[in-house]
Amino acid sequence: MERAEYLEAIKSRMPEKRYIHTIGVMETAIQLAQNFGEDVKSAETAAILHDIAKYADEQWMIEIVKDNGLDERLVSWGPEILHGPVGAWIAEHEFYISNEDILNSIRFHTTGRAGMSRLEKIIFIADMIEPNRKFDGVEKLRRKSEKDLDKAMRACIRHSIKFLVKTKQKIYPVSIECYNDLIDND
Repeated sequence: MERAEYLEAIKSRMPEKRYIHTIGVMETAIQLAQNFGEDVKSAETAAILHDIAKYADEQWMIEIVKDNGLDERLVSWGPEILHGPVGAWIAEHEFYISNEDILNSIRFHTTGRAGMSRLEKIIFIADMIEPNRKFDGVEKLRRKSEKDLDKAMRACIRHSIKFLVKTKQKIYPVSIECYNDLIDND
């Protein structure tokens, strides 16, 4: 599929604000891919599909997890965590994406993971820093992303974990593993 076909396919699955966010993630991911030598088409595809399940029914997502052998821990974490792995499942089964790097980029765009590929980092970062995001520290993260992908990824996962701690939310274990891996490989 081409960009216009993917965009048309996702538009009805999300509110206009999320669609605008997706366009921002796509544009940011393309720029990061160009800057850091990643396949632009893969970055574009992963970015467009990253939130395909964001507004899916939670019970349906839980059934997808249970029926398809996905990580059972997902069931108790709600849609914020579920939508990445279920989005990857949709990308594979509905859009016939077979590129594991694209699928992992969708799967882990919210949580990160240990051993992330360059494409996975690009989608994680693009999701956090796209032009429509407005939070304290986003400009600093944007500047880091212009210079060094790994430093930007470390800063982004740190920001995410700090936010979760500050707002007294649970931290998905894979995010802790991601943080520890990035620190070990600093």
